[in-house]
Amino acid sequence: MPINAIKLTPLVGSELKLEGEALLSGDYRDEIRQLLVQRGVLIVRDLELSDQQQRQFTATLGDLRLGTVSKEGDEGLMKVTLDQKNNPEYADFFPGTMFWHMDGTYDATPPFATVLRPIVIAPEGGQTEFANTYAAYEALSAEQKARVDTLQVVHSMQAAMFHACPEADLEQIQRWCSYPTRTHPLVWEHKSGRKSLALSTSCSHIPGMAPVDSFEFLQDLLRHATQPQFVYRHEWRPNDLLIWDNTGTMHRGRPYAADSGRLMHRFTLNGEEPIRAVA
Repeated sequence: MPINAIKLTPLVGSELKLEGEALLSGDYRDEIRQLLVQRGVLIVRDLELSDQQQRQFTATLGDLRLGTVSKEGDEGLMKVTLDQKNNPEYADFFPGTMFWHMDGTYDATPPFATVLRPIVIAPEGGQTEFANTYAAYEALSAEQKARVDTLQVVHSMQAAMFHACPEADLEQIQRWCSYPTRTHPLVWEHKSGRKSLALSTSCSHIPGMAPVDSFEFLQDLLRHATQPQFVYRHEWRPNDLLIWDNTGTMHRGRPYAADSGRLMHRFTLNGEEPIRAVA
């Protein structure tokens, strides 16, 4: 029986009408994965899931990333919060998530997908936005495609965080600099044959291009990729379950008060293919 999927915008985002038991069974794994890559973001509403069930569902879709362990020992759980007490190791980095980015640009193979569930919703702000980078690439002119197909871009933690924390102290900056830089193609030719823009706030510069020209070129491309027709904004409700394809979208959180208590629980799937240049 096919999944009932309702498009939320023409180019990105679909709501799935699926019961919790069916979701957790793994019986719809292939259909969900196919829809996820087609639509970039999938939403299931009104699901009362535990962390264990969220983890169980995520693992039906691929290889669960186990690099992060919470205080309670929940393998793979990342607590997305600005509250240092809830996530002392990573809370300092979450201001950077307010800027358009894809996860894992410091890795050879970025994560495939992420499953996100709200625990505490901010009373104001705190929405999450997604931009379809397949659609953004496809909307470029033939001349623009020919140019971006040949370019590479350097990714760094400094680039990702400088704008988010303009008053960072030396200790913070030194921590950012401890992360490796990584050079990726600007256009990702996937094993499916489709192409997407491998853009992120972590984009530092294009090698061989004058710094000012590189900055302006990347900013122009980012503005193109985040035009309203490519973007879905999710307004969080209790018992939402959201899945996004990290290899074909960018995402960002919208601002919210640091003392709002906003808390998301996230499980992530390991990547399945490296960012490959256009052949």
